[in-house]
Amino acid sequence: MSAAAALQKPAAARLSGRRQGVDRVPQQQVRGEVRLVLSASRGPTRVEHLYQCDPLRLLRPNPAPGDPLTAVLLNTAGGLVAGDRLHVSVAAGAGSSALLVAQSAEKVYRSEGARVQVRVELTAAAGAWLEWLPQETILFDGARLCRQTQLELAAQARVLAGEILVLGRLSSGERFRRGALREAWQLRVDGRLVWLDALELEADPEDCIRAPAGFGGASACATLVHWTPQADERLQALRPLLPAGQDLRAGATIVNGLLLVRWLARDPLRLRQSYAEVWTALRSAAGFPQRLPRLWHA
Repeated sequence: MSAAAALQKPAAARLSGRRQGVDRVPQQQVRGEVRLVLSASRGPTRVEHLYQCDPLRLLRPNPAPGDPLTAVLLNTAGGLVAGDRLHVSVAAGAGSSALLVAQSAEKVYRSEGARVQVRVELTAAAGAWLEWLPQETILFDGARLCRQTQLELAAQARVLAGEILVLGRLSSGERFRRGALREAWQLRVDGRLVWLDALELEADPEDCIRAPAGFGGASACATLVHWTPQADERLQALRPLLPAGQDLRAGATIVNGLLLVRWLARDPLRLRQSYAEVWTALRSAAGFPQRLPRLWHA
């Protein structure tokens, strides 16, 4: 079967076959890509260039009142398995503003072979506002994921970006006990490295997840980064919003001018609620409505 024919199969059938051991067949792997360039050189923010390749699609709903240009990222494959590769590139030109949100949570299925590779590249020029708001990534037991998020920013850009990881299908009683995870971030401002971070779980992730010096039994974690000239002011304003209990913990700091917030939680829903509260507070301080897209609540 050709790659094109494989991608035309219904998502459920394609994933079902791969979970039954076909996941190492090269033609079943997907290579999705989205490249988006935004410009405000001739008035309001508009799409200067858009390239998309199955199974990734970018939809353009009408923005809610007060929101910037809004784009919704959709994975039509219904999930990710061994060897799949996704590449998302967003470039916000000078003075442009945009909100990118995922249509739903991303599922990473069990794999006995290669890792799923996800690369996200965000670029923002001076005066740009860019929000990168994916929903949760759910790691099934046995999932293997390598994701890298790279940000290249001008000093006068403003960017709000984050990721949420859920370690297992908790509603089914499944935990992320085996598999592999590499979650890496790299942020440069005017070409200067400001922040570099990587989380790696290999072979037996359950030990690290249970360890008091590791995840402390948490089943979900999240990262949020905010580049803004008002980082110190924003940090002081959001501290009262951060939970500090055993089941849900969060902390915030500033690293080389970057506002960084992180969460650990036993209940992913509570983490999601806290994450949304901080996100809406930060976008409100930037002059946008204190709400998230309707898709976030669907």
